[in-house]
Amino acid sequence: MIPFTDFTREYKAIKKEINGAINRVLNRGWFVLGPEVENFEKKFARYVGVKYCVGVNSGTDALYLSLLCAGIRKDDEVIIPVNTALPTAMAVIMSGAKPVFIDCDELFLLDIKSIPRLINKKTKAIMPVHLYGQTCDMEKLKKTARTNNLILIEDCAQAGGAGWRGKKVGSFGDFGCFSFYPTKNLGAYGDGGAITTNNKIYYEKLLAMRFYGQADRAKCLMFGVNSRLDEIQAAILSVKLKHLDVWNKKRQEMAMFYRKSITNQDIILPPQKNRQEHIYHLFVVRVKNREAIIKILKDNGIQTLIHYPMILSQHPFLKKYANGLFPRAKTYESEILSLPMHPFLKKQEIKKIAEVLNKIK
Repeated sequence: MIPFTDFTREYKAIKKEINGAINRVLNRGWFVLGPEVENFEKKFARYVGVKYCVGVNSGTDALYLSLLCAGIRKDDEVIIPVNTALPTAMAVIMSGAKPVFIDCDELFLLDIKSIPRLINKKTKAIMPVHLYGQTCDMEKLKKTARTNNLILIEDCAQAGGAGWRGKKVGSFGDFGCFSFYPTKNLGAYGDGGAITTNNKIYYEKLLAMRFYGQADRAKCLMFGVNSRLDEIQAAILSVKLKHLDVWNKKRQEMAMFYRKSITNQDIILPPQKNRQEHIYHLFVVRVKNREAIIKILKDNGIQTLIHYPMILSQHPFLKKYANGLFPRAKTYESEILSLPMHPFLKKQEIKKIAEVLNKIK
């Protein structure tokens, strides 16, 4: 069996470091908002290349709190890609605003040139998603945001460590929002998230907002929630952050091996604009007769997934926000297929996957 991902291989590779970090937290007896969170926040801010980082309990809350911190409110509009995970839209709805969907380009990323026609007096923010580990054109997005006086919130959930022309994602927008869900390139052993920013006012506000709006334990200054990164997860993330660049490099190597090994012309390989900075959170191909191919792969012991089987505007709950037809995303919706991808994938496993795909007619 070739699983889609394999957490046990990763754990075995860094078991001593992980166990040491967890034991350190257990022996200290401080489990929430302590020295491990503070240490990780400093390390992650330095890694991303920003001044500040605030650890929170999920990537969804990172988006939600960033929206609230930026002053997004009821009846405001936020532009987001239609082909992304549900949390991107849910965070906007949680803030009281309306998600405005936009089609994707040929790289699966939001179609920047279509943004101007969606902007009106209610538009307050753009939330690009660095989907599958590939970075949006942040220079164009920053220019668009500045020209129209819009907040720019990067959804970096699938792009921890990815870059754009030498800079890390999460350092371009007003806010960078990260998920540390276990499957991510930098994943915790449970839920976790973080917000990065260079704005000190935003930073101090976010510190309060993640803790019931309290600047300290004595008084509540603003609306807030319970969204704290646990000490154990922060300790684990600090260990894994040291390995992130090496693991991302391995993902890139695996992606290149996939490209060399899959010769079936009916399998459309993932597009890539910046080969050295795409960190392949997912390796997504496009195929015809997807269900038949999934079955063939499954019969050969190969697990696959679909990211995502339904564009946001098609979900029953989200149809009321539908604002277009999104032809490119709709076409890709029926064709995309995610093949196994993680730093501990073996070349012989990729060879087997490729052999099965190459025989399909």
